[in-house]
Parts: sequence; structure tokens; C-alpha cells
Amino acid sequence: MNEILALNDIECRYDGRLAVCGLSMRVSAGSVVCLLGPSGCGKTTVLRAIAGFHPLALGEILINGTTVSQPGFTLPPEKRHLGMVFQDHALFPHLDVAGNIGFGLRGITIAQKQKLVGDLLEITGLNGMGGRYPHELSGGQQQRVALARALAPKPDLILLDEPFSNLDIELRERLSGEVREILKQRSTTGVLVTHDQHEAFALGDAVGVMHEGKLLQWDTPYNLYHEPNNRFVADFIGQGVFLRGTLLTPDTVETEIGVHKGNRAYDWGRGAQIELLLRPDDIVPDPDGPLKAKVVKKAFRGAEILYTLRLPSGGRLLALFPSHADHAIGERVGIRVQADHLVAFPLAAGHQAKMAPAVSE
Repeated sequence: MNEILALNDIECRYDGRLAVCGLSMRVSAGSVVCLLGPSGCGKTTVLRAIAGFHPLALGEILINGTTVSQPGFTLPPEKRHLGMVFQDHALFPHLDVAGNIGFGLRGITIAQKQKLVGDLLEITGLNGMGGRYPHELSGGQQQRVALARALAPKPDLILLDEPFSNLDIELRERLSGEVREILKQRSTTGVLVTHDQHEAFALGDAVGVMHEGKLLQWDTPYNLYHEPNNRFVADFIGQGVFLRGTLLTPDTVETEIGVHKGNRAYDWGRGAQIELLLRPDDIVPDPDGPLKAKVVKKAFRGAEILYTLRLPSGGRLLALFPSHADHAIGERVGIRVQADHLVAFPLAAGHQAKMAPAVSE
């Protein structure tokens, strides 16, 4: 696939303060990618730099192979052929839905404009709403109008800045899937920034986890969850606990709940003290097994129950069990570890796990 966007070792500053440092990424045409991280990690600054709203202190940004940003030069946003969808929708209250969608269209006939707006109303599920005004729409409908307006000029790239954060959780999850489908249907490349990993995973072909201005891992949602290459990524993505252990061989770890062999090899040497990441789905029921843990907390999730379990040593685990077996608080349950992905990090301060290079999507 053709590469539509490239960021080469970019650095951004605010009043001399470093906001983004040494960030590189590649985005292929037609893909949808996400920058994910906590507030203040620099993800929105990266999006603003791509859009042309923030200059670069170092590095280079290319769109379709053409340099649009480098130190001392920033191509204006209106010349980058981008679409943007903002958190607050930014719709014009005095224009109806059709007027909002067609607002930025220039150089085409009225008939062409009407057809394009009609097509976008259909694609975004807004048929029959062209004559309504923004205040007559729900939050989800307003967000669809904002997306349709961004898609109308047929941009090379759509940038989405926390577009669903003002919506309730159920609507956010449904709409994020719909937006991905719309972008894929039109073969439109999208870059989303969000602090919500469920949103990032629902939309992204590739997701980049950011922390303190740096891109820690650029990977598929599956690999971010099962193969985090950084202690922060492992802790930030999903749920889980870290259990202390000892490295017996490059791919075998001993902990208080047994010896575990996995799919990774570590070169820290026999006897190295480590932390083993265990996800709730790594802990499975084993009523007849020797290892018992006490239920100290539970959260019903419909088909499953998330249990917080206390080990004999006082350590805790999270476990996700089918909800047909409803264990009471204080009950002792039999468990075992079933972890195909062995994810460990050195316990020694300052000792970092090796990081795989970023992959292009």
C-alpha cells in the first residue's frame, strides 16, 4: 500500500518546553491508526503538527511524499487537503445538516453538491435529516454530521481529535465502530487521538501508545495487549497484575504460583529477578487444582465476572471467570495459570526490557 503520511523524528515545543520528542511513524493509504495515551502525553500536539497548527522544532512531516512541515516551514492547514473532526463537533448552529456538510465545498455545481451531500447523508445514517438543525440532533447524530462535513471535500487524510469523548460509553463504542466502517467504505485514511483504549482498539488497524512525548510502541491492538514491549504499555493497556518471580531459563519463570514457560526469551541471565504480567484471562478456574485463592472483590459483567483474588502470600490476582459459576466474597477457589504469552520485565531499577522497532501499518 502507498504511504500517505510520514513523521520523521519530529520534535515539538511549547514556550521552550518539550512536548513531543523523537517521534516517527508511518501511515499507509486506507488505514485507520490511533495515538493512545494519558492526558498530557503529547498525542494532541502530534495531531496539531500533522494538521499544520503547530510548528516543528526538529524533524519532518510528509503527506503523499511532499514535505509539509519542517523547522522554519509549515504549510498552512488549508493547503494540506485534510479533514478534521473535533471533540466539540464545531457545527454551525445557523445552518441545517445539509448546509453544514456542504459548507466547505467549492468549484462544483449545485447539482453535484446536492448529490454529494445526499450520498454522505446516506453513508453516515442521516437520511431524511438534511433539513434539521444541530440543536435538533442527538450527540451521536451531531458527530456523524461533523464526520460527513470532513469527508465532503474528499480529503487525503482525516484527523479525529478525541471525537467521542463527550458521548456516553454505549454510544461511544457503537459510533466508533460505525466511523471505522465509513472510513473503510470510502478508503479514507484516518488518524485518531484518544485516551480511551477501547475506542483505539475498535478503530485502529495500528495503535501507538504515547507517554511523556514519546511513542513507546506502534503495533496492532492484539500485540499491544499480548506482547507489550515496555513496562508502561503493559500497565496502561488492559488490566492485569505484576507478580514477582525469578528467571530460570530464557523462556521460563518461577513465581509463588508455579513455574511458567512462555513464547518469549529474555537474556537477563538465570536468577534474574523479574515481574511477570498476568492478565485476568490468564487465570482460569481449576476446582481440583492445588492452588487456591480467596475471593476479595467481584464485578459482574454479564457473561463473565471479574474477580480479585488474594493468594496465600497476600498477593493479588485478577481473574475473569464465566458468570454461570458465581463465587461469593470470602470463598476459596481453585485456579491455575494458562498464559500463552509470557510477558516479563526486570525488577532491577533502571533495567529496561528490549523494545521492538515500530512497525508500519
